[in-house]
Amino acid sequence: MQYATKKWDNLEIRVYPGANGEFTLYEDVNDNYKYENGIYSTISFKWNDKSKTLIIDDRKGLFPGMLATRKFSITVAVDGEKIEKIITYNGKK
Repeated sequence: MQYATKKWDNLEIRVYPGANGEFTLYEDVNDNYKYENGIYSTISFKWNDKSKTLIIDDRKGLFPGMLATRKFSITVAVDGEKIEKIITYNGKK
């Protein structure tokens, strides 16, 4: 069972090529309303389909108890095959 306040250090990201795409990972403390005062962080992910690259931008913001590093397990489906890579992210591009 997972809890809202549980800190996780591994995120699985799956990319299915065919078009450019992006999303933003939002995180906060999970147990209060401090996000209303800007106490949260975001990380933007951008997939460029032409170059087949995933760009993970610098983390923006911070909050108490935020993990300094985490692992991203990235899977890209290309020509019927899976390319998998695990990276350690420290908040910088």
